[in-house]
Amino acid sequence: MRNRWNEVLDAVLEVDRVSWIAFFDARLADFDGQILTLDFSDARKLSSSHEFSQTRLKQEQILIQAIKSVLAIDVEISER
Repeated sequence: MRNRWNEVLDAVLEVDRVSWIAFFDARLADFDGQILTLDFSDARKLSSSHEFSQTRLKQEQILIQAIKSVLAIDVEISER
């Protein structure tokens, strides 16, 4: 996953630039073969108190599809 993360991000960018921006700063914290845990702690340093949960759901679906397209695996997304 780590070796091909840039390919995944490129696939996300082809679909939605805002989603690409959202995941560009994410660190791959863990991947157990099914669940991908992303760490957004660095990205949150400059964030505000706005609630983007509905937007995040759409972005996660775009990321899941990009991973499936690039790596041919199904994953779930978890966040730290």
